[in-house]
Amino acid sequence: MTAPETAGRRVRVARMDDLPAGTMLMVQVDGTNILLVNHEGTVRAMQGTCSHEYFELDRGFITGDSITCALHLSRFDLATGEALDPPAELPLATYPAEVVDGEVVLTLPGGEIPVNE
Repeated sequence: MTAPETAGRRVRVARMDDLPAGTMLMVQVDGTNILLVNHEGTVRAMQGTCSHEYFELDRGFITGDSITCALHLSRFDLATGEALDPPAELPLATYPAEVVDGEVVLTLPGGEIPVNE
């Protein structure tokens, strides 16, 4: 019997040229939507669908230090993923992101990518 893969992995997902300051970009890793946000020069990565009801967050908008889901106007903190407004109660899963040689690199767990639904 083999243990499930749990070690982290680094995945290049986008070029910074495709993510100017103040914008967001949806990418997919292993079929999971991940939203990248360039917030004041810092790249944030979080699950790409709202934790309240399946809706792509790249259809929403950045409001200060949060992202707002366009479906029911729930807001989520960009740094922590915390749900700030109902109807969402669960936070967004967040993933470590860094810029390496002009590319966005995520550190993700081995195996299934966690999301909150």
